[in-house]
Amino acid sequence: MELTVWRTFVTVCRLGSLSAAAAELHHTQSAVSRQIAGLERQLGVPLIERHARGVRPTPAGEVFRHHALATLSEADRAVRAVREAGDGAFNRPLAVGATPSLAAGIVPEAIRALLTETGSIRWSLLPGLSGQLHHRVITGDLDVAVVTDAPPGLPRDPRVERRFLGLDDMVVALPVGHPQAGRGPVRMQTLADQTWVEDNDGSAALLHQHAARAGVSARIDLTAADLPGKLALVATGHAIALVPGVLTRALRTDITTVSLVDPPTRGIYTITPHRGPHPCAAPLLDQLATAFAAIRPAPAKHRPTGTDTHPTGPAHS
Repeated sequence: MELTVWRTFVTVCRLGSLSAAAAELHHTQSAVSRQIAGLERQLGVPLIERHARGVRPTPAGEVFRHHALATLSEADRAVRAVREAGDGAFNRPLAVGATPSLAAGIVPEAIRALLTETGSIRWSLLPGLSGQLHHRVITGDLDVAVVTDAPPGLPRDPRVERRFLGLDDMVVALPVGHPQAGRGPVRMQTLADQTWVEDNDGSAALLHQHAARAGVSARIDLTAADLPGKLALVATGHAIALVPGVLTRALRTDITTVSLVDPPTRGIYTITPHRGPHPCAAPLLDQLATAFAAIRPAPAKHRPTGTDTHPTGPAHS
């Protein structure tokens, strides 16, 4: 099958229209229709269906679209790599992703150490939630992602290698001057009557689980769109919040933290693609392990699952 036809199919699905796809691809509508019909004959199933406002993929078409996107992304990446290699000198930028709390602290520190070790390289840092970052590693948009196993957890995916960096204790962010500031560690029962703010389902799930273990409930009365918004509501005294311990050193000066008795925790991992790793990925993983260990070594009570690799072993997620 020719990738040109795959691109046509993906474009039709994205735009929901044969005519719009034809215009974008500089084809005639009849040529687009013939390409889709030929692809359907090869696969033996209908891939698109018409509706009142255009076309959409059938269930089989949606499955094919998902795999076609991954294949086209990998093909584009291969072309870019060849062009960037030029006369043999590799200069592809190192694309790194991290959850917001990790992007605010240990990841920039690790990149700085990497640059000191290897010299100048081109790099970029993309914040995102763990599930989003995992997908971008799979599609080839990221060379390394630093993620967590906070709910809903990390998928077991044979296309990536996952390395366990350590366990991060969650702490409570408070406005400066809060009665509990400087008193930790505190029990969850002490904070049961407080107003809480959360910005994502994973952190909210950790909070509810911790409160349930303590026999109380946590009132998440406020919701923020992102981590900076969540911290702004804490700083201005509207609420308190559960935040990652790795974020503590990067917090704004009008926020303080207090530790919890038997705190909720989350595992920190790196994920990298099995195939075509960036030459700087392995040394960056080592720097990430060093940066995380400088904050808090992995507790012995953690039991990594699946394909996790011990942080002192060979670099792998």
